[in-house]
Amino acid sequence: MSSLIIKGGNRLEGEIEVQGAKNAVLPILAATILNGGKNVIHNCPELRDVKITIEVLKNLGCKIKQENKVLVVESDNITGHTIPDELMRQMRSSIIFLGAIIARCGKAVVSMPGGCEIGNRPIDLHLKALRRLGIDITEAHGYIHCEVEKLKGDNIHLDFPSVGATENIMLAACMAEGTTVITNAAREPEIVDLECFLNHMGAMVRGAGSDTIRIEGVKKLYGVEHEIIPDRIAGATYLSCAAATHGTMILRHINSGHMNAMTAVLKEMGCRIYDEKNRMILTAPKTRLRPVKRIVTMPYPGFPTDIQSPFMALSSIADGTCVFVENIFENRYQHVEELIRMGADIKVDGRIAIVQGVEALEGTNVVAKELRGGAALIVAALSADGITEIDNVRYIDRGYEAIEKYLSACGANIKRKE
Repeated sequence: MSSLIIKGGNRLEGEIEVQGAKNAVLPILAATILNGGKNVIHNCPELRDVKITIEVLKNLGCKIKQENKVLVVESDNITGHTIPDELMRQMRSSIIFLGAIIARCGKAVVSMPGGCEIGNRPIDLHLKALRRLGIDITEAHGYIHCEVEKLKGDNIHLDFPSVGATENIMLAACMAEGTTVITNAAREPEIVDLECFLNHMGAMVRGAGSDTIRIEGVKKLYGVEHEIIPDRIAGATYLSCAAATHGTMILRHINSGHMNAMTAVLKEMGCRIYDEKNRMILTAPKTRLRPVKRIVTMPYPGFPTDIQSPFMALSSIADGTCVFVENIFENRYQHVEELIRMGADIKVDGRIAIVQGVEALEGTNVVAKELRGGAALIVAALSADGITEIDNVRYIDRGYEAIEKYLSACGANIKRKE
């Protein structure tokens, strides 16, 4: 098991080329099984979740070739429609394969998904929506069994704008008979990237990025080349690292329009941010960060739940009080106990966390309990006095490419211990 050893106090200064988006590449890889052709995916991030997704594709019968950040998926000889329990348990987003497998094979068998324990992410929205497309679904002994003779389009309203449910409907409906309309759809940039990929294959999807998506079913899809959008959460995490150390950071290959909610908070904390073509430059104040009165997580274009924990680490060293309200996942404060071990002053009451900034955090031994909470501990450790050892780095590796190498290149004193 790996850990990260970080000696805090170094001012970060440098450039980072932002990886491809984790939350975009996973549904797009699931979509490759729809066309029965050759798909070339560029800017594919080298992440633990991507490795698991590749194993799922291989298990279904796909041929995979990978060279650096280019992944080739050939899905002409799909031989299975089942995802083994050991793969489903490693990654919650594996449920996104359900819609694609059904559309390709007419049936699917998967176990209940695993992944980070950040709270209830019920898949009832997925199953309710897929039933509207004519799919017969039964649940027994921890497995979901799906079967359909012919997918048929329908109007589907989501009770909550779930990203995963929106993607599952898009994947299943693009080859259904007739028209499917999703209302109260998720609006994230990753949904737009999936629409672009599907349309390049020959699908007819319109409206991604709005709360209404219209899908006209087609009979045939084709293999394509596609480049994954930059990861806005990874980009904001690196900006947080620079802000925590009073540093300067240049992000290359980034879409600043996807990051407005996050950069607005960083500016309020006293950081200067400049946008250029495909680049973003942050300069943090030399004095303590200013507090933000209130940060509320919301579906896009609101403040993302995925960056709440790194920004809480920032707020723990700001000059004042910040109130966090977590509206998406009820168990997303697992990093709080670890930040308190480092000297943070945080009080939690249900979905509300009150953070009183302290002058400095202290390095100690902490444990990453989920992906973004692990990133928060890195932000805190970079600013802390002394040495911090972060265990359970496997969670961090789910969403960040060799994060220690990127940060070392910008002056951080960080190394991985196996």
